[in-house]
Amino acid sequence: MLPAPRASLPANTAEFEDFPLVKPTGFREYDARWWFGISGNAKAPELNLLGVQALGLGLATLVHEFGVAPKIVVGHDFRFYSQSIKQALTLGLMQGGMEVLDIGLALSPTAYFAQFALDAPCVAMVTASHNENGWTGVKMGADRPLTFGPDEMGRLKEIVLGGRFKTRAGGTYTRVEGMRERHIADVASRVKLSRPLKVVAACGNGTAGAFAPEALRRMGAEVVELHCALDWTFPHYNANPEDSEMLHDMAAAVRAHGADLALGFDGDGDRCGVVDDEGEEIFADKVGLMLARDLSATHPNATFVVDVKSTGLYAIDPVLKANGAKVDYWKTGHSYIKRRTTELQALAGFEKSGHFFFREPLGLGYDDGMVAASAVLAMLDRNPGKKLSDLRKALPLSFTSLTMSPHCDDEKKYGIVERIVADYQRLATEGGKILGRAIRDVNIVNGARVTLDDGAWVLVRASSNKPELVVVVESMASDDDMRALFREEVKPRLAKFAEVGAYNQEI
Repeated sequence: MLPAPRASLPANTAEFEDFPLVKPTGFREYDARWWFGISGNAKAPELNLLGVQALGLGLATLVHEFGVAPKIVVGHDFRFYSQSIKQALTLGLMQGGMEVLDIGLALSPTAYFAQFALDAPCVAMVTASHNENGWTGVKMGADRPLTFGPDEMGRLKEIVLGGRFKTRAGGTYTRVEGMRERHIADVASRVKLSRPLKVVAACGNGTAGAFAPEALRRMGAEVVELHCALDWTFPHYNANPEDSEMLHDMAAAVRAHGADLALGFDGDGDRCGVVDDEGEEIFADKVGLMLARDLSATHPNATFVVDVKSTGLYAIDPVLKANGAKVDYWKTGHSYIKRRTTELQALAGFEKSGHFFFREPLGLGYDDGMVAASAVLAMLDRNPGKKLSDLRKALPLSFTSLTMSPHCDDEKKYGIVERIVADYQRLATEGGKILGRAIRDVNIVNGARVTLDDGAWVLVRASSNKPELVVVVESMASDDDMRALFREEVKPRLAKFAEVGAYNQEI
């Protein structure tokens, strides 16, 4: 039996080889992320291979607690250490009596797809998504198409850190070939273009480069590849279609090639970013609004779920109202929106970070960047004679910031957000104003989303997968007003806390 993991271990010691290392903060709200380490970086590792094995044994123990069939799909993203981590995880799963189905190199949605294709209730996908090289993690689930949320992650943390493992006989391993081809074929079958479209496929040298370009070609698109060669050093930038560096590169490629749009995919392929024919970078919540308008015309009275980082336009859009659509604002996070979309039997869910969730007949309920791409192309195909920029310009005006992420240690960020929530609630109760405007609502489902009387809003919440806060602001009036909301309201408020550090970007 493995000993209980240690919270820290010095590298380059015998103890590092003899004991599991699992830093407690790696257990996030709906997945797990740790700094595994790379050569030349002095940051101390938060996880070792024995720790990964302990995680696998803990996951197997939890699955048996749930009482579901102990059959699990495993896959890994393209980083030089990911396959080793998957193998250590597999060893722990087998110790715990799991039937392991290894699909090899995969996107997260490939692993989710394989749960259905192989009739497996459980999944463990080794990926750090868009995190920098040196990070690793696991996305897990035991109730397709859902992935773990706080309750499941909390119990898993108890089992692993407490060494409360249960070994069982019967563990097996099967290598499953051909899942990449099956996934691509399934996605490509969802749309066949009836008009020519030139599409830039941007993959940031991440795993999606082995999947997305081929899927788009089979849909009928002319594909221009942008950084699609697999390279775990990420020589251009991290594959994150919410980040301005990747979006700017996509926009430049659209202009250079005269493309109709660019579609960008993150490191594990469960997110999609969009740039239109004019090189305009469209935030995913606005893409979702365009899709909701289009889909609600053929699916009247449909329900859509959006996260609290998303535009306030969903609540006031005249097209959605005319089509009888209902919109539910929910917690940010792929696990939360996925679960809420399923619970409400919504047609689709949209998250501003680029996670799109489509239920039947459009998808199987999980987040898949290639399915999102197919939905955008199908929307264009249903609107002959219109460019993506035309659909964008038809939306009501709003001015939304990039997602800003000031540093805040994992151990401190939730306490800081609790204090900020209390400050905003007190301000609202006392009739205080922000930039001369009354507070209409303080939504605390996920941090504090503070809506003003003219529809403008600010959001402060804790990141679920990095040591950061998350800040978004939106104005219905002007770009200058949006910037003022950040510079004159949010930034000074956060500056009161010494624990809040530098921003990844500012406006």
